[in-house]
Amino acid sequence: MPEGPSLVILRENIASLTGLKVREVSGNSKQDLQRLRGRTLRAIRTWGKHLLLDFGDDLAVRIHLLLFGSYRIDEEKEGKVPRLALSFTKKRRLNFYACSVRFIETPLDDVYDWSADVMSDHWDPKAARGKLKSMPDAIVADVLLDQDIFAGVGNIIKNEVLHRIRLHPETPVGALPSRKLTELITQARQYSFDFYEWKKQFVLRKHWQVHAKKTCPRDGTPLSYRQYLGKAQRRAFWCDACQRRYGNVPATPATPLRRR
Repeated sequence: MPEGPSLVILRENIASLTGLKVREVSGNSKQDLQRLRGRTLRAIRTWGKHLLLDFGDDLAVRIHLLLFGSYRIDEEKEGKVPRLALSFTKKRRLNFYACSVRFIETPLDDVYDWSADVMSDHWDPKAARGKLKSMPDAIVADVLLDQDIFAGVGNIIKNEVLHRIRLHPETPVGALPSRKLTELITQARQYSFDFYEWKKQFVLRKHWQVHAKKTCPRDGTPLSYRQYLGKAQRRAFWCDACQRRYGNVPATPATPLRRR
């Protein structure tokens, strides 16, 4: 599932479509896609993992790429039927595949809390702190994936942020010292921008420290792994040697990832 930084890159890649009119529209979405014919794309925005195509007059299209979604700019994916295919003036095209397509008929500013988006200029770390303080029993691995707090953070960013700040994924929020809570909030945003830069340079995987890895690069300890961790039930990779666990909540069994 693409994380927030990847959606920002997509937004940048299709920015030149802004101001163009939709000439033709098709796709296997259940939405009434023909409503878009003849409309001008007024703005392209992102919120977390959502791409938002704003056509004005309180009509926007929300694209969520889910687990296996993809897109093509000015070309088609051979042998695949688009969920949404837009043909614009100036012979431009935008095709989305295997994704969620939804119409939003309310002003986007009334629907989205931009201060929760870690990639947004409106990101508000104080608001994030307040939300975290209200959920002391939640573990940090779950809150990092909570889109109402850290919109755009996905599983890769979660694993890497926790390793960067030396924090065990099962630590309850309420057990965090104030300094460590600040680190969590700060690095959720900072790592997202690092991810963005590495992704644009096509070197993202080279910078992974623990995600899908076997050994901790800091101390050489075999990493621990769980296929399903926390309420979010997502993959987790961590180092029991350098990622400190705060609080008295019993640890759940993990599988050490051995060197190959």
